[in-house]
Amino acid sequence: MAIAPLRRGLPLNQPRERPPSPREPARWIASHPDIRGLHVTHRLHRLLEPCPELKHAHDLVRRFAAMLANRDAAPLLSWLDELSRSGLPPLAGIAGGRREDQHAVAQGIITTYNSGVNEGRLPDVELQKRRMAGRAGVPLLRHRVVLIAHLRRRYADRPTTAPR
Repeated sequence: MAIAPLRRGLPLNQPRERPPSPREPARWIASHPDIRGLHVTHRLHRLLEPCPELKHAHDLVRRFAAMLANRDAAPLLSWLDELSRSGLPPLAGIAGGRREDQHAVAQGIITTYNSGVNEGRLPDVELQKRRMAGRAGVPLLRHRVVLIAHLRRRYADRPTTAPR
């Protein structure tokens, strides 16, 4: 293993970074530029330079994030059109699905309300249903879900302490 880089003609005195996993660039693209560190921002720009498709996808994601941050749904139709014309099949598929529900998407962008609390409870219900495996009825399931919600609320209100 120590001789293999020499055989390939690679210099040994230059440190080499490992290539990012596919999830890392996706997380970098989706995260806000102010939150990313300088090292991550530099790696992302080096990754976007040779790939115009990835750069275009990055620009589209940032434009949608700007719509969410500004709560402005006016550019949604032009954004969906550009998403369809991007030439990238996964993005065109997303555009088709969002175009069918464009009124709901626009409402989700401009409204301050969300169903995040309900979405957080659904996995609790599903987990309890799996644990009980059909052995109990609705009253026991309701009781256990209410207890879990109470515990979450109780521990969410706790002050956090610094790690030791």
